Amino acid sequence: MVRAIVGANWGDEGKGKITDMLAKESDIIIRFQGGSNAGHTIINDYGKFALHILPSGVFYDHTTSIIGNGVALNIPYLVGELKDITSKGVPMPRILVSDRAQIMMPYHILFDTYEEARLAGRSFGSTKSGIAPFYSDKYAKIGFQVCELFGDETALMEKLENVCALKNVLLEHLYHKPLLDPKELFDTMMEYKEMIAPYVCDVSRYLHDALKEGKNILLEGQLGSLKDPDHGIYPMVTSSSTLAAYGAIGAGIPPYEIKNITTVVKAYSSAVGAGAFVSEIFGDEADELRRRGGDGGEFGATTGRPRRMGWFDAVATRYGCRIQGTTEAVLTVLDVLGYLDEIPICVGYEIDGKITRDFPTTPDLERAKPVYKTLPGWKCEIRGIKKYEELPENCRKYVETIEEELGVPVTMVSNGPGRDDIIFRR
Repeated sequence: MVRAIVGANWGDEGKGKITDMLAKESDIIIRFQGGSNAGHTIINDYGKFALHILPSGVFYDHTTSIIGNGVALNIPYLVGELKDITSKGVPMPRILVSDRAQIMMPYHILFDTYEEARLAGRSFGSTKSGIAPFYSDKYAKIGFQVCELFGDETALMEKLENVCALKNVLLEHLYHKPLLDPKELFDTMMEYKEMIAPYVCDVSRYLHDALKEGKNILLEGQLGSLKDPDHGIYPMVTSSSTLAAYGAIGAGIPPYEIKNITTVVKAYSSAVGAGAFVSEIFGDEADELRRRGGDGGEFGATTGRPRRMGWFDAVATRYGCRIQGTTEAVLTVLDVLGYLDEIPICVGYEIDGKITRDFPTTPDLERAKPVYKTLPGWKCEIRGIKKYEELPENCRKYVETIEEELGVPVTMVSNGPGRDDIIFRR
């Protein structure tokens, strides 16, 4: 069976913890899109980790972790992350990398940095991980697949020369930066070849056989619905599809194999980067939620930037669940809200004097104002509780109100940062 674990909102919903937890009953975990701009924070028996490109199932010795063809593969970052976790006592995981995955090149990171600087106040809030230039090249058909590292070296050098000729025009005349040297890049790619060689395989074929054998497979998504380039808050989005449907493409499996879409939903809202955020809060109110939030404050796992904070947005989250095709929702960081006397939930948007419960396109979203419903808080610590019935009544009312707003079952509630801080409802 294939289960996709994806986010309903802007990212940072806690997908890493849920993947880490569900990997216990899984055979294969696959990252199917995005790159090292991801930041999945995990706390388990080995310690606390912020994974950026490794799948969140690498902590079990019975699993195979796969980098799918849809990933922006930063090879040095992958190898460095493997060294980092094994240096902290994690057994060396079994890693496979798709021979069709494309390589994050050093110039992708440079161009990302240069473009954000050029845009200045009009920037997209990029993590400067090279993601947009990488996917631009992929779809312009000037990217490099892993398999090309193991092919004809003369052809590889010719392609590098052609790419450098194109890039150097921009470097010289737009960014006024040093030009690329194809020979230096070729040498770098030969280093990448040596680094990645032990892991490369025909992942699609491997998964075809695994499905025939009845293996349990997790697809791990990066970011959330509202950062999808088609269905999110365009243009303040990422550059690869964040939807479960793309998991079939980014992993190399048939779409009908995805039987369960587990969408992770945060009990309040947070976001890194620019873009419309209707339920955003500011000042002391935001600072307190940010300080208490997450597993040590709401700061980007990749950038360290303070996250923008807001109350739970039922309009955005219901939409996020709908476009994911959610079969079940997991509500995370519920324990964080125990300090509040009252908790607002955004249940509608007011746009030009009219109230809607539907998530609009970006131009209308920019004019939207939140319509709140306020629920009573529970004013106590809920970490350590294992049974849903033992949660305070007002806490259960909060969960059930969210479930009613979403229209999908909330099957798990996370009440702490640890792997075992979870309540199963059904």
